[in-house]
Amino acid sequence: MAFQSTFPFEASAVHADASSLLRLLPGYDGHWDELRDESGALREPWRQFFERLGADGIARLEDHCASVAQQIRDNDISYNVYADKGEPRPWALDLLPFLISEDEWAHIERGVTQRAHLLNAIVADIYGSQTLLARGQLPPALVFGHPGYLRPVKGFMPPGGQFLQVVAVDLARTPGGEWTVMAHRTEAPSGLGYALENRLIVSTLFADPFRSMRVSRLAPTYSQLIATLAQSAQSTMRHADDDGCAPESSAHIALLTPGPYSETYFEHVFLARYLGVTLVEGKDLTVRDDMLYLKTLAGLERVHVVLRRLDDAFCDPVELRADSSIGVPGLLQVMRAGNVIVSNVPGSGFVESPALHGFLPGIAEVLLDEDLVLPSVATWWCGEKAAREHAFERLDEALIVPTWPMAGRDAPPGVDQGRQKLAVWRERIETMPDTYTIQQVQHFSCTPRYEDGTVGRRPSVLRVYAIADFNGGWHVMPGGFTRMAAERQATVSMQYGGSSVDTWVLSSQPTSTFTLLPSPMQPADLARKHRTVSSRAAENLFWAGRYGERAENNVRLLRLILGSLEGNDADAMFPTLVELAMQCGLVQSGDMHSPHSPQAFERALVANLSESTGPAGIGQNLNYQARSNGEVRGRLSNDHWRTILAARNDFRDALHALMPVGGFGGFGGVASQDNGNGNSDGNGNGSAGANGRGERYDRYDRVTLVNALERLSVQLSAISGAQGDRMTRDEAWRLLFVGRHIERVSAMTSFLRVIADNGQLATPAGFDLLLQLFDSTLTYRSLYPGRFEVPALIDLLVIEPTNPRGIYGVYERLRNKLDEIAVAAGSVRHRPFAELMPHANALPSLASLCEVDDNGAYDRLIAVCDQIGGFVGAAAHEISARYFSHASTVASQVWS
Repeated sequence: MAFQSTFPFEASAVHADASSLLRLLPGYDGHWDELRDESGALREPWRQFFERLGADGIARLEDHCASVAQQIRDNDISYNVYADKGEPRPWALDLLPFLISEDEWAHIERGVTQRAHLLNAIVADIYGSQTLLARGQLPPALVFGHPGYLRPVKGFMPPGGQFLQVVAVDLARTPGGEWTVMAHRTEAPSGLGYALENRLIVSTLFADPFRSMRVSRLAPTYSQLIATLAQSAQSTMRHADDDGCAPESSAHIALLTPGPYSETYFEHVFLARYLGVTLVEGKDLTVRDDMLYLKTLAGLERVHVVLRRLDDAFCDPVELRADSSIGVPGLLQVMRAGNVIVSNVPGSGFVESPALHGFLPGIAEVLLDEDLVLPSVATWWCGEKAAREHAFERLDEALIVPTWPMAGRDAPPGVDQGRQKLAVWRERIETMPDTYTIQQVQHFSCTPRYEDGTVGRRPSVLRVYAIADFNGGWHVMPGGFTRMAAERQATVSMQYGGSSVDTWVLSSQPTSTFTLLPSPMQPADLARKHRTVSSRAAENLFWAGRYGERAENNVRLLRLILGSLEGNDADAMFPTLVELAMQCGLVQSGDMHSPHSPQAFERALVANLSESTGPAGIGQNLNYQARSNGEVRGRLSNDHWRTILAARNDFRDALHALMPVGGFGGFGGVASQDNGNGNSDGNGNGSAGANGRGERYDRYDRVTLVNALERLSVQLSAISGAQGDRMTRDEAWRLLFVGRHIERVSAMTSFLRVIADNGQLATPAGFDLLLQLFDSTLTYRSLYPGRFEVPALIDLLVIEPTNPRGIYGVYERLRNKLDEIAVAAGSVRHRPFAELMPHANALPSLASLCEVDDNGAYDRLIAVCDQIGGFVGAAAHEISARYFSHASTVASQVWS
């Protein structure tokens, strides 16, 4: 392929040495070239762009590409592709913008505005009078056969008759230069967040061209969206006044996301932050008395507007898909009661059907008394015999697309394979004609892209957004979300390697300086404001603390057990070590079969390390810790988050190196159950045959495991330090603190009780093991060098308030933090935590704990361990009921 090394404009604009840095590749035959006209000259917008960029700017294009990639990494901009098994893919953003002239944009704006009016009118008619069906303008099968038509919405009328607040229209330019509508997006249009992020990155790199070419700003569009939603909410807020309740002062708007595993989850997070609305998942919301509420740390908070990014069918498991775990039970009933605005109204997805294109010209004439400004791609719905036959006679090749989404059933074979020979498809289509729609193949226009010193072109599609106002009008965002096909691909898809492009609409008018980004603050603006903490965020922080502390305790215990199994006191300590491991989940109760040996015990310990085995094992705790922290990613510093991921991933890698084929045989009978060959010895230990997991265990490298545990211990300490030093200390952070301390009290009381109950408290081995488990060896040795005193041990491990793991001290700090949370959350109607957890001063004294009975047992010490464990267990249940599920079992009427 030949290169052109010069630009067809004045040499004075771009010096020869600069032009040699940029080579222009030929365009695609049969496609409109957005960069150059038929004579090979740059089109006017691009001529202006390169003139204003200048030689210096062209020379820096490679650096700009690196800057784009760096900003994507720094901002953690991602796109989740299901084919990647849930792993987020870095966002693909090309350097050069897509340029649209002012005159062209005026035509696009008129056409998109008309489409938005038309689509809203169609939805209103179908859920209202259904005149289009009665007049034959729309076939009933096309509407009622579509899974996006929701019968529970029939008869519902939103405020102002506005079913749609956001409409997206996908446009492509034909080889003749005509803009054509390829698709409509009304269910939950995506891309608004990515379009804004693209603008923030690219506009800073081309600041001079962006300013001098008067590129239209995007911020007013987002401001219009918030204004529309807030104004729509006024009707729901008046309902409270009608019921005798005080009307709310402002609307609470929430953006409903499917969650972190959604393809576009980053966009949901970014958009919610930029718009200043609350990001929620279905489980964050609850319905009470036909009202929608957000579960927050301070209680239930009314939600007036839901900007949803959830597909129609998943919104309400009560009335729609019963298997939906991401929706809000009862949401449609709240909507019908007029107590919440859902945008867009569920049930609007049926107008996304590609078959609708063939009927829109006639519908526009009936509903708007207008011809369509923008034509649609030539489309034939096979459910109409005349249209089907017309397509077969006219086309040799075409795109065969499904008439409606194939959710819940098998998709027609071959519909995702691009252009097809119609003759081959004829028989198949005749058997299920309604299912198929035929579209004429389109050759999309090719947009310039820079890569490695050259400017090539790729097919592209432009998505334009229309935002409704509350007076029946529409505002079209001056720009959009342009997507570009992957290399050697004619289909434009982000899932299959496509990329995105910032979209510049040029203007002759001065550009607006309005922005929703934070403006410089004045001292008077810095008043402390309450930050809503959702119950989900609080719960994830609570469990992040618990999993982190649990992992630390388990790693410490496992390291000590491995070091003790071959010591001088191994036989005497063996039952105690087994019980400690069981208490902490290092081995499972099902692994306990008698007789057993230290070797079988060690095999069980190693077998339960993986996150795919024991539910309370180290691997599972690391995985759950990462998952919980990932849900509150915005509260973590980059270093903090990377350390959490490194702890999980490094330990995974170490286990894989340790046992590359799979898990090992379990303790006792587990190996004989799992090896699959029916061979086991009398102790239930798997044979050393080729298929026995026990054989792989027998060859495992203990040094490798010990080194992995040491590294993990350091990483867990770094995570704990970051939690204490790098996080905002609000009510939610206090719950993380509480979670760690609940686990710490539970673990320390279990350690002490097991060793005391097994009569090992006054033995050198048990004494030393406790000091190590409490991480207090150096402290004890410095206070009591060379002495072996049980009262001193109990004082340090239980009574001493300055010991970070001293039971009474941790217990009292936990108690104080719970009171602080209760005060901050305004939980005046709840029973005080003090009544669930008595003050440490009321617990037994040191003298009492040191008492022994006639058999030398420390009954009082064992009893107080059980008692404190019960206190923190009850507190954990009350925290969940009070702050997470909002179904507290200790309501005011019980104790007041």
